[in-house]
This record gives sequence, C-alpha cells and structure tokens, in this order.
Amino acid sequence: MAQQAYMTETDNGGSGPERPGSRLRRLVHRLLAGWRGDPRIWRRGIVLALLALLLALVMLLHSRIPNQVGNLGSLTETFLPWLGLAIPVLLLLGLLRRSATALIAVLLPAVVWLNLFGGLLTDKTGSGGDLMVASHNVNAENPDPAATAREVAASGADVVALEEVPGTAVSTYEKALAPTYGYHGVEGTVGLWSKYPMSDVRAVDIKLGWKRAMRATVTTPKGPIAVYVAHMPSVRVKVEAGFTARQRDKSADALGEAIAGEPLKRVVLLGDLNGTMNDRSLNAVTSQMRSTQGAAGSGFGFSWPASFPMARIDQIMVRGMDPESSWTLPRTGSDHLPVAARVKLDTSA
Repeated sequence: MAQQAYMTETDNGGSGPERPGSRLRRLVHRLLAGWRGDPRIWRRGIVLALLALLLALVMLLHSRIPNQVGNLGSLTETFLPWLGLAIPVLLLLGLLRRSATALIAVLLPAVVWLNLFGGLLTDKTGSGGDLMVASHNVNAENPDPAATAREVAASGADVVALEEVPGTAVSTYEKALAPTYGYHGVEGTVGLWSKYPMSDVRAVDIKLGWKRAMRATVTTPKGPIAVYVAHMPSVRVKVEAGFTARQRDKSADALGEAIAGEPLKRVVLLGDLNGTMNDRSLNAVTSQMRSTQGAAGSGFGFSWPASFPMARIDQIMVRGMDPESSWTLPRTGSDHLPVAARVKLDTSA
C-alpha cells in the first residue's frame, strides 16, 4: 500500500505550520523564476560587476591609495570596515537585475572583506590577565568631569589614562580618582593614574610645541612596565584641502621613535591616536605594537563618536605582553567611549 503523505489539517481546511525552510525555498524560487533559459543573465549587470570589482580593489589595495590629494588614503583606511555595507547592496541589485555576472562578481569583495575583518567578528576574549588598563579621551568640554572620572574608576582598571584634560579640570579629576588610585602624574593635557607605584614620569615630545604625551614606569607585582599616554593632534576636514592630517602624522612618527627607544621590554600605549590600526600614517607606532582589540577583542570596538561609534581611534597597544581581552566601556559625558583591556604580563620579559 502506498505510503500516505503526511499533512496536518486545520479547522478551516488549510494545512498546518510550514516546515522550516519552506518559506526560504519559496522566496528563492520567486527570485530565480524566469532565470532558466534566459541567455541575458550573463550580459545584464555588467556595471554592477565592475562596481563590485572596484570595491574589492579599493579594499585589497587600500595602502596604495595616495595621500597626496586630501589625504584620501588615510580617510579610506579610517572607515575601511564600513565599505562592507556596499556588498549586500550590490547583491540585492544583482538579484533585482537578474544578473548572474553581477552575483558572481560580488563574491570577490565579500571574500576580501572577510579576509580583512572576518577575524574581528569572532569573540577572542579570554578570562585571564594580570593587569587591567583603561584609556579615555574625556573631552575638554565635559559637563561633569567628576562623574566621568568615577565611572572610569568603577571599571576596576589598575591603570587609567586620560586625554584632553584641561588645566582647569585637573584638580577635579585628581580629587575624584584619589580614593582608587594612589599614584598619578599629569603632563599637559594627558594624565596617568595607577594603583601601583609610578616613577620616571615625564613628558614625551611629539613635536607639537605643547605637552600631549607622557611616559611613566609602573611597578606592578610582576615587575616594571613602561606606560605611554598620547593624544595625537586632531584630523581635520577642510574644504580647500580635504582630509588633512599632516601634524597628526608628524606626531605619530615622533611617538613611534620614542617607543622604539624604550629600554623596558614590556610597554603599554594608551591614548587617542586620531587614527585606526589600518591607517598607514600610524605605521611608526602600529608596526611595533599589538592592538589588544585586534588580538583579544570581540567585534570592532568602535569608540568614536560616542553617540554612534564609527571608528576605533582610541587605542590600547602592547609590546612584550599578551592581550587577554579588550572592550569598550559604557558612555560617559565625553564624545568618546572609554576603552579597556586585560593583559597577561610575561614574567620572563
């Protein structure tokens, strides 16, 4: 006897709930209806295919985009992850155009984007670490610096770096952080607070003419580490010159030179670098240090602007130690999000 097909009837004579995937199959069938036997599926969508190829080339060869005109290369690298948003748009347009050529071409930028940023989509955070550090551009116009200081201290960080601290607010930050941190130093508009003893605190010359970088030795229970705090000059967008960053780039080179000459093997850099790890103009710094977010973070860790983070320009980088976890902290009264990380100190360093 032939096996009877299984179907659940409802009170109104209709069938029961659809099997999982049936709706998807029906949608795919609708989208692809009429494709079979249509020789134009390979001739349509040539422009979309070329756009997909161009997108892949921009992402793949971003370091070759020249900076001579409006610093276009660095601008592209600052927002490079966001180029991936064009991929689903091209995919949808390819489907609407019924173009097999466009759909196949879209695979190329998708593969390139996943190669560049796919690792950031996974959670690489660990549970260990000997030292927690945090960094925050507190914004010179912060309406409540005391509250911001208390919120950062509540993170539990052992070492905290603050950038863009105006002289009029230094005492406010010192008073708010004193109950948690017994040691601190301030150089110009940057400061460092620590639960462990600090020594050799001094400004670092980043070729600005005023103090926006510093260095200190922090003596942890597992030995000394060098901690650098830096606030690179802001990147500007000017009508007549485009995206300009000459002063930032000059300061980055000076900071990289200082870190390269650091005698201690274990080094932490905390600060607002006004650039991402992809920005070739920061190579003097990024080439010799590891990003905690890239090595042990979950997601992109965008930190600016706080209202809708689009780029990670606030960095925590290390040398001579292993990142265990990295993340952003809740929003404060600043236009940046605080960033934090836990690192494992290598006792053999």
